[in-house]
Amino acid sequence: MGELILVVEDEQVARKNLEHILKREGYQVISVDSGAKALRLLESKTFDLVITDYKMSKVDGIQVLEKSRACQPHTEVILITGYATVNSAVKALKKGAYHYLAKPYKIDEVRRIVQEALLKRNLQLENIALKDSVGKSRTLSAIIGNSEPMINVKKTIQQIAPTDASVMILGESGTGKELVAQAIHHLSRRSDYQMVAFNCGSFSEELMANEFFGHEKEAFTGAGKTKKGLFETADKGTVFFDEIGDMPQAMQVKVLRVIQEKEFLRVGGTRTIPVDLRFIAATHRDLNHEVEKGHFRQDLFYRLNVVSIQLPPLSSRSGDIPLLAYHFLGKKNQSMGKDIKEIDPHAMDLICRYGWPGNVRELENVIEGAVVMTNGETIFPEALPDYITNMSVETYRADYTDTIPTLEDQEKNYIQWILNKTGWNKTQAAKLMGIDRVSLWRKIKRFHLE
Repeated sequence: MGELILVVEDEQVARKNLEHILKREGYQVISVDSGAKALRLLESKTFDLVITDYKMSKVDGIQVLEKSRACQPHTEVILITGYATVNSAVKALKKGAYHYLAKPYKIDEVRRIVQEALLKRNLQLENIALKDSVGKSRTLSAIIGNSEPMINVKKTIQQIAPTDASVMILGESGTGKELVAQAIHHLSRRSDYQMVAFNCGSFSEELMANEFFGHEKEAFTGAGKTKKGLFETADKGTVFFDEIGDMPQAMQVKVLRVIQEKEFLRVGGTRTIPVDLRFIAATHRDLNHEVEKGHFRQDLFYRLNVVSIQLPPLSSRSGDIPLLAYHFLGKKNQSMGKDIKEIDPHAMDLICRYGWPGNVRELENVIEGAVVMTNGETIFPEALPDYITNMSVETYRADYTDTIPTLEDQEKNYIQWILNKTGWNKTQAAKLMGIDRVSLWRKIKRFHLE
């Protein structure tokens, strides 16, 4: 067996007897004569089981139980006492004790209860390991791609997820930054708590403050009751700032304070609220450039950019396109109740040759549209949008003749082209690009397209 058991008993004879019984069963035993010594051991060593006397001077069995549950929540605790009462038994069980034994106890009874307690612990640990293994597999399998860049992304996720390091996810719009943030959260020790996502480009500064920090009752007109903000909701979990580069500077200062001080005030509040949070941020912008221009705070950038993950554009991992296309086909079949079995080779060739400026999100929307337009078992080119069937990657790039365009130039031209194609139907244009109408409106305003 070899499991390690901590015995806490201030009576020498009782301690030696219990130690003798357990060692004869093949267990490893560490025994101490005081609760204080037990507390120190629980901070430095992991035990499979704790057996402790109930009544001891200074530090009693309940305190040992509480410490064990705090430091080693999957370690079972058995309390033994010569002063058994119903109240003390109920108290011990409520505190999380596995069992409560009254002296004098029978040797066979001790053996049986110890075996059962250790079996329970082992089953719990096996169940946790199984869930963890299945969860990791499912989480990473949601990130589709077998190309070298995506394999490296997955390796990085696995390496950094168990830590509490802040993460900056970089990549063009539609590359799957939130999916990576979710994977990091689900593979972390915070996975039992919430990950709260917030798009920094979708709210004014005033509304952003209310969303982040919440407000006290009557903090402003219409505040009829206290509201928890995202930071409070996500306590012990993860906060994901999408498009962090769009966060107003005044709000950057407030967020930096939360990261540094691990506390905040609700709007209209006077009492600080402590929080334990991990921060993940994402942006399609070059934040180093934004810092140089004075548009983004350098200190906040350093706080968030402890580890960075660069997501490749879909055009640089074209080998993943068929895999993604069939993944989205299966997903849309299920949601729409269809049974489309394949994508015609010519249609797939067009899909693979297209430049995908909207990246994975655009590909998903195109496949969704093709599923809608297909009645049989095969997606043919006719089901694809005309800007894919009529415009190859070379044609798209031919618009740029003598100069190499910046990413912002490409984005501006792409948005202009989509708007022209849709007759400036912003709802349709936003859907084709895989963004919401508010984000499209902001891009139109930023590029002065109206």
